[in-house]
Amino acid sequence: MDCVNVPEAQPSAEALLRGAPPHALVATARRLLADRVGAQDVTLLLADYALAVLQPVTHLPHTGPPVSAQDGPAGSAFLTQKPVLEVLHDPAGHLAHLPITVRGDRLGVLSVRLPAGAVDPSTVLQLGDFATALGHEVTTAGRDTDLYLQARRTRRLTLAAEMQWQLLPGRGCAREEYAIGAHLEPAYAIGGDNFDWSTSADHLVLTVTDGMGHGIDASLLAGLTVSALRNARRAGIGLADQACLADQAVYAQYGGKVYASTLLLSFDLATGLVHAVDAGSPQLFQQRGGHTERVELEAQLPLGMFEETLYREQTFQVEPGDRLIAVSTGVHGTRSATGDLFGEQVLRQILGATRSAPPHETARAVVAGLIEHYGSKELMSDAAVVCLDWHGRRG
Repeated sequence: MDCVNVPEAQPSAEALLRGAPPHALVATARRLLADRVGAQDVTLLLADYALAVLQPVTHLPHTGPPVSAQDGPAGSAFLTQKPVLEVLHDPAGHLAHLPITVRGDRLGVLSVRLPAGAVDPSTVLQLGDFATALGHEVTTAGRDTDLYLQARRTRRLTLAAEMQWQLLPGRGCAREEYAIGAHLEPAYAIGGDNFDWSTSADHLVLTVTDGMGHGIDASLLAGLTVSALRNARRAGIGLADQACLADQAVYAQYGGKVYASTLLLSFDLATGLVHAVDAGSPQLFQQRGGHTERVELEAQLPLGMFEETLYREQTFQVEPGDRLIAVSTGVHGTRSATGDLFGEQVLRQILGATRSAPPHETARAVVAGLIEHYGSKELMSDAAVVCLDWHGRRG
């Protein structure tokens, strides 16, 4: 039998990134892009916790000078989620800014400096795929190194904020049926507000939790509540029973002295039917067409207020093109220095003005409006905003 020598295929960029040490992803990316597209420099910029700036991943504990996450070429790529080409004159060439997003969660931007004449649509497409692959590896590497978490910080987080950010699933999630964008403030000192989601083949479960109190106490309460809800959800039980079990866990720990206000939503991805449990103060708004309406749900007791509270599910329908916005008490209940309530009227104005913006920008705009109303970035209460665009399932 004759033997045929099969040429050894060049390893894919994804395979080489997977094989790199967790801390060496940027160095590996530089080598790969230099070899494959002639890149002269590669910079990984990660969005900070407040989504205000993009921080270069360089030599820790210090990163390079940050750039705006809202303005300039890199900020534009992050904001629009589209590649941006910046023309360079000395030396001549291009700086390609590629958004890095993992399943709807915006991580940052990959900036690649290319020589003159090296940019064409095929190269930009290749760089976009590479940026996505790098984003997946950065997310995975976060289990084994602090490098990328440290690089996102413009200052030190409080311990309570550290606990809360580690508890979050991300700040966005997208698939065919929906797109989610979420925002938390004060980003570096958040205490008790939290959001969570989980998706399966046919369902999306989304929760927004407002833990009573401030600082470590509020963070511990939110951590227990979210963990109890996850434990119940992963047991495969219904939404009302998830609330009941979480309620029992919080009451068993605190005896009714503190409690967690929580909004629980479960979406049927095939039909758009939503099951809801309103256990406290987070409010839900729906935008359909040109109208913004409060979704009126039966107000039930917060989790952990009394022993063995029974919860009831309600249902409502979402249609393709609908937008849902959930806000914690720290949003709708905040007052300015003169005592004016942020309230529903101002919130409706912001939601109306950002109707055509992506969910993550709407969530950020609500918090920005809240900060402007309050008069300081150092909010007295935590603020959580979750925005969901419903597309529905084709067919």
